[in-house]
Amino acid sequence: MIEIKKATTADVDLIRQLADAIWWPTYAPIISEAQISYMLENIYSSNVIWQQIENDIQTYIILYVDNIPTGFAAYSTRPENTDVYKLHKLYCLVNTKGKGYGKLLLQAVENAVTDAGKNILELNVNRNNPAIAFYEKMGFTTAYTEDIDIGNGYYMNDYVMRKLL
Repeated sequence: MIEIKKATTADVDLIRQLADAIWWPTYAPIISEAQISYMLENIYSSNVIWQQIENDIQTYIILYVDNIPTGFAAYSTRPENTDVYKLHKLYCLVNTKGKGYGKLLLQAVENAVTDAGKNILELNVNRNNPAIAFYEKMGFTTAYTEDIDIGNGYYMNDYVMRKLL
């Protein structure tokens, strides 16, 4: 049985556990261990996730397969342009790759965007991330590149990809 549920502040620790389990094997080939640690501590701190959920800054959804948390996504409107939604996070446990779970999460986000009356979804993806092929298969195209200073001498070297829904 597959379920996708909207996360609440009660799910903060679960999201952190999933992120930790997913980020290390996903990003170790792409960025340094020090940067992974830094990003997990800053982007996925309990306080940051709690604030995002509590204050409706980002909507988190969690994918459950047979009642086992297997992945999550987070999205919001872009503050500078509320006609555009941004997919901030889309992650599934590495051992589930190829089972269609990422596609299910993405479809849930796309449905939320269209239900809100909008039709543009954007995301950032590391320029060396193999997930680019997944996003292209799902209809995203590269709009531009950007290098984001995230502090401590680290940068996110990303493509911004866009899909019209």
